[in-house]
Amino acid sequence: MTRKTEDAKWAVVLPYYNEENYLENTLHSLCRQSLRPDQMILVDNASTDNSTAIARSVMAQYTHINAVFLREDRPGKIHALQSGLAAVEAEYTATCDADTYYPPHYLVLAHLLFEGNPSASSVMAIDIYSEVHSRNARAKRLKTWLVSKILPRQCHTGGFGQMFRTEKLRQCGGFSAQAWPFVLEDHEIVHRTLKHGTSLYHRDLWCQPSERRTNGSSVNWRLPEQILYHLTPWPLKDWFFYSFLTKKLHSRQLDNSKLRERSWV
Repeated sequence: MTRKTEDAKWAVVLPYYNEENYLENTLHSLCRQSLRPDQMILVDNASTDNSTAIARSVMAQYTHINAVFLREDRPGKIHALQSGLAAVEAEYTATCDADTYYPPHYLVLAHLLFEGNPSASSVMAIDIYSEVHSRNARAKRLKTWLVSKILPRQCHTGGFGQMFRTEKLRQCGGFSAQAWPFVLEDHEIVHRTLKHGTSLYHRDLWCQPSERRTNGSSVNWRLPEQILYHLTPWPLKDWFFYSFLTKKLHSRQLDNSKLRERSWV
């Protein structure tokens, strides 16, 4: 029996820009979840390749999922996420990347974490780049989980693996270029949602971004900025983002659309 729209639990918002080499596998992994998403909101951020045709072809195989196809011509992932969030009709929102594999238990484990922790505004997945039971992957999963316990009011993962209570995400203002026009929108949005609840991690909640992400230094923060982020106490986190980091990223012209240049590939 199909759930009514008002009973929808999960929406996946997936923005993409020229992802024809990765999008098909990502969509299959999301549509084959043990807990299927009620909505798949696919936001074409003005692609010039065959990505949208691939998206429509894949989603035609999953008629039990409500597929929503949007186009956002304003360049930048923030704009695409903003358009996608506006279409969400579910209690929980997962933001996903088009070049990432999501294991079958991904949404069901996140759902259990949310349901078991009413104060949680977000649930985060750990990124791994090798077989899940390999030594490196097990070490990464354990390390990230432990750090999240030591520094609970910080973000320890990227936009490829973030899930939110939709109400809390909208309550904090959602994705907005007015609030934050730069790269690192994944850390900034978690900072805002942490004002409305806790953030949860689990060692078995993971995803696998593509290995093409070999060099992100040109579109990322610098090591001293990362260290300061971890050292800045919670009462000063607004200062860190909206005064200190804003000036640094603005001076390097790292607005969100910079990611489209893919100098990090």
